[in-house]
Amino acid sequence: MDKEPGILKKADEFLQIFKKGEEFTRNLLKENERLRFRIAELEEAHTQDFNTAKTKHYEDHIRMLKDEIEALQERFRRVETENRDFSQKYVIVEEENNNLANMYVASYQLHSTLDYEEVLKIVLEIIINLIGAKKFSVMLIDKKLEELEPIASEGIDMDNGAGISIGRGVIEKVVMEGESYFSDDPVHTESEDPAKPIVCIPLKIKEHVIGVIAIYSFLNQKTGFTNVDYELFNLLAGHAATAIFSSRLYARSKREFTTIQNFLELMKVKSTQ
Repeated sequence: MDKEPGILKKADEFLQIFKKGEEFTRNLLKENERLRFRIAELEEAHTQDFNTAKTKHYEDHIRMLKDEIEALQERFRRVETENRDFSQKYVIVEEENNNLANMYVASYQLHSTLDYEEVLKIVLEIIINLIGAKKFSVMLIDKKLEELEPIASEGIDMDNGAGISIGRGVIEKVVMEGESYFSDDPVHTESEDPAKPIVCIPLKIKEHVIGVIAIYSFLNQKTGFTNVDYELFNLLAGHAATAIFSSRLYARSKREFTTIQNFLELMKVKSTQ
């Protein structure tokens, strides 16, 4: 009878130990689960941080590439603008070279001959082909009659060679002041009155005016005046005047020389008779 309580007591103690082992095991499993969950959280956080850093790196790299692309595009635009400017300048330089060549040829032609008719022909070609005048007249001053004598014209009736009085408006001003006259819109204006040109250029030897070039209309393709036009006007004002004056003087001297020579021949024939 005394042994049964001892056995029950040991059995109860064993049961208590077993229960404590069971509880310890349960707590251990919970702690293990908690630790595993924590490890998973840490791994996920690490992965997120890594992905965030990697994303930021890619974003920074993309931003850098965009900046480089924008810089290259800006540089390309600048180069394109410079090329366009160079092309325009090249066209301008080429045009100026052509104009200078034309002016050189015109100047050379004016002084290449002393034949009066040839000089007039060259002057007319310059006015028509280089300046683009359609109707015009070249007139020289006749001091005795105080009028301008037409020596060549194109497209306008000069009253069968009748002179134009110097004391009439635009032409008088040009002769007196020695400065070119341009109407408000000469390229798109036309005049039929010989005394009222739309452009009037003085023919000058130094500061002495010997005549004028009066223009009354321009060719349809003429849309405006360029720098070379004004240079040609200046060339005509000086070089054409000199060429015309020199050729007229040469022609007069030649005629006088021929007259004197014929007279001497005649005297020589009479002396031998």
